[in-house]
Amino acid sequence: MRFVPVRQTLASNPIEDVTAEVRRRLDAIGPPPQGEVAVTVGSRGICNLVEITRAAGDWLREHGATPFMVPCMGSHNGATAEGQREMIESLGCTEEATGMPIRSSMECVKVGEAPTGDVWMDRHCHESAGVLVINRVKLHTCFAGPVQSGLTKMMVVGMGKIQSAQTFHSTPTPQMKDMLLQMGKMLVDSGKVWAGLAILEDGYDQTAELHALPAEQILREEPKLLDKHREYFPSLPLDEIEVLIVNEVGKTFSGTGMDPNVIGRRGTSVEDVEHPLVGTIACLELVAASKGNAIGVGLADFITQRLRDAIDEYKTFVNVYTTGDMQRGKIPATLADDEEVFEKIRARYGEQRWVVVPNTLHLDRLWVSEDLSGEMAAHERCEVTGPPVELAFEGGRHNLAFGE
Repeated sequence: MRFVPVRQTLASNPIEDVTAEVRRRLDAIGPPPQGEVAVTVGSRGICNLVEITRAAGDWLREHGATPFMVPCMGSHNGATAEGQREMIESLGCTEEATGMPIRSSMECVKVGEAPTGDVWMDRHCHESAGVLVINRVKLHTCFAGPVQSGLTKMMVVGMGKIQSAQTFHSTPTPQMKDMLLQMGKMLVDSGKVWAGLAILEDGYDQTAELHALPAEQILREEPKLLDKHREYFPSLPLDEIEVLIVNEVGKTFSGTGMDPNVIGRRGTSVEDVEHPLVGTIACLELVAASKGNAIGVGLADFITQRLRDAIDEYKTFVNVYTTGDMQRGKIPATLADDEEVFEKIRARYGEQRWVVVPNTLHLDRLWVSEDLSGEMAAHERCEVTGPPVELAFEGGRHNLAFGE
């Protein structure tokens, strides 16, 4: 079986000086509260996260505040204070790298009541003079609405730890978009949130835009930022794919390990997205930065034994159970290695319309089965960058490299 390498041209708009842009945006909203200011850090692999966080901390300090970091990630990494501290440190947000101390706790303070439960805020955030909420704005993996993943969700699910995550995810999926806004308003109205710093990434996972918003503007302005995000969002260049091989999955790429908006599958709790239509999905490896959390693996049909061996069942269970879609934590058919995955799928489904991607966040380089070379050459966003390569294996791993 032969594959051809493809380069996909995606939306590109990188900020040249991220630190300067952070300062410029924060300058525009005025001075921070005088006292301790909590700076949120989530669990996603966001481009320039350390630089953005450090720049925000430096700016706060220069303007009379005393900043500190708070891990804000709902039920992730076992829903423990130490686990969540380890998560942000694994992303590079250490005390040394950012110049700010970390205060990690699962203790929360109740700030309101929602139909499905109470609304909570991390104790350190609640006790601070104000909170600077930092997060990337993008499409959510479970629901559609004017506000999805971003500042509001960081306040509701991240800052509310496992308690608010359970309240939010207990909401029936069709009502999640309204519940997010309702819970977000309670947190803004609490007076504890000072401002938000929203990050938009382009199709190459580069920092494209930064937007600082006073707390009272977050709910109004975030839908506009989500619309901008849609202009950057990368997608697969085919509407119909017979076999999709995802090299790596994990929380650093998507809240569900691999983005349902890319693969076309969401799970049992919500309808799949219309495109692409993918017949079979196999995942080969769990990225180390996911710390064993394999949420979303149940969206695949096949995995390798090395991926299965990397799963921390408890961390995965806590995250899956909190979100409420148990399919995402189920273990697919497990095969020995890449070679057996390719062989078994090829024997059952043939050699047509295969796509191999590094993960669902980086889609500028991919491999397609040779039958798709003409379709890719004619595609407005794609370029075939080399001759067909015969599929081969060494040590159980395939030979299809993605380059820089």
